Amino acid sequence: YLTAIAGNGDRISAQFELAQNYPNPFNPSTTIEFRLVQTQSVELSVFNLQGKKVRTLVHGVEAPGLHHVKWDGRDQAGRPVASGLYFYQLRAGQQSFTRKMMLLK
Repeated sequence: YLTAIAGNGDRISAQFELAQNYPNPFNPSTTIEFRLVQTQSVELSVFNLQGKKVRTLVHGVEAPGLHHVKWDGRDQAGRPVASGLYFYQLRAGQQSFTRKMMLLK
């Protein structure tokens, strides 16, 4: 397992890591990378500032290793989303990590 440091300084084991998207800010698309240490069911989703899910990028069982996912700045229906701050969240098992990204048009 990967080791992360909790806010209180304790070491916690993680089943995955979620990198910062690049480029950030982005237009018209960005790449999100995540690494898994074992085969597992994962979900990678994008949320707006109100916490509403804008798009699900990955939903299913993925193999261990490094994964690259491209987001084209569109919602689940294929419509372009507005400029602004978005969050992307990777969930696996009982763990989730969230990061911020900025879409500039």
